[in-house]
Amino acid sequence: MSSPNFRFKHFTVWHDRCAMKVGTDGVLLGAWCPLPNPQYPIALQGLQYPISNIRLLDIGTGSGLIALMLAQRLSSPSPIANSPSPIAHIDAIDIDADAVAQAADNFAQSPWQQILHVHHSTLQDWQTTSKEQDAANMVYDVIVSNPPYFQDSLKNPDNQRATARHTDTLSYADLITHAARLLKDNGILALILPIEAESTILSIANSHNLYPTRITYIHSKPNKPAKRILITFERNSSREPQTNTFYIESECAPRSPEYQELTRDFYL
Repeated sequence: MSSPNFRFKHFTVWHDRCAMKVGTDGVLLGAWCPLPNPQYPIALQGLQYPISNIRLLDIGTGSGLIALMLAQRLSSPSPIANSPSPIAHIDAIDIDADAVAQAADNFAQSPWQQILHVHHSTLQDWQTTSKEQDAANMVYDVIVSNPPYFQDSLKNPDNQRATARHTDTLSYADLITHAARLLKDNGILALILPIEAESTILSIANSHNLYPTRITYIHSKPNKPAKRILITFERNSSREPQTNTFYIESECAPRSPEYQELTRDFYL
């Protein structure tokens, strides 16, 4: 029987009520996604991010893993010793009521509860603010998603797990369409997807004026074909995307040196 939770250095993720458990895909996206750093803010499209009031959206949050990882990366280097700085607002949405309840519990027990907000909503229906709030708050600087990815495979008889894994409730077209609606002009969309979805997602994104800026091909180990891609999109980018290859395992160890380096702030 699998463990009901997974412990990281600075937070614990309970996932016993979620269809999708803590897994490598979510950890990769949470650690890899480009973000502004309080000490070294990044520039996108020639514009520098303000360090305060950055807004992020996690689509299909499940247990809240990715949102928690992003909150840690945006907060103080020692989140247990220091109270987190309210430099961000992170919305996390999911259509599974049980997952939303579990993410809310995980957020409440974390050091970053003041910047994490979970909502029971589809992406298609998601509106970020009320009419009374500033229009500038209607869109996000960073949107991330580890979306459902099975399209034609046999469905799991567990309806909750089938919903989390299959694109019936969130097609790639809907994902890109609504991410484009919610993304700031200089924002980033970051996804992890099966390698088979690469050409489809690039075509759909292109139709919404979203262009790849960084693509990482994920291999389980050397001499194995790529199984996943990590990819970022920005609006109206004219530069060729940066591409690289990443191995989860090495020939002689279950975690490659590059995987250990990417995740060193998270794993115990």
